[in-house]
Amino acid sequence: MTDEQAMQSVKAGDLDKAAILFERYKIRLFNFFLKFCGDEAQSQDMTQNTFYRMLKYRQSYHEGQPFKAWIYQIARNILKDSYKENQTKMIDLKSARQKHDTETEPMMQHEREQLLHNALKKLPDDQREILILSRFEELKYEEIGQMLGLSVANVKVKAHRAIQKLKELIQNLE
Repeated sequence: MTDEQAMQSVKAGDLDKAAILFERYKIRLFNFFLKFCGDEAQSQDMTQNTFYRMLKYRQSYHEGQPFKAWIYQIARNILKDSYKENQTKMIDLKSARQKHDTETEPMMQHEREQLLHNALKKLPDDQREILILSRFEELKYEEIGQMLGLSVANVKVKAHRAIQKLKELIQNLE
């Protein structure tokens, strides 16, 4: 069953199908939030809130709409709401490693990751968001464009500029 089919079933009232979507997206969304806020408890709360809103606003899902883009739009709204409440935009990606990554990494890999995370922190929010969505969350440019209200070409340009800026920041930090 595709994500879109499961969401159509949820929209039609079969709320048991929400469990399928929860299992597919809970870790992805948790990591998405963790990359922005750096707090596990807050990330868990925001992930749960995303699924709550998915159920609450299920009638706003339109057939043919990519579910992944729709759920990440809800997640983005929750993130924005959180920023409004806290008025802080702190990010500590040192603790934002993937939850399932329990193996110790070689020191060089850790240093490279730390350098990348420090550079990501210095990016403007809009550039960081596009990079996280495209590179870490693996959303397609079309999906990001739908979420941000931008053309695919505009998303590509913004992603390219963000990557260039990130490279520049990494070189300066080295």
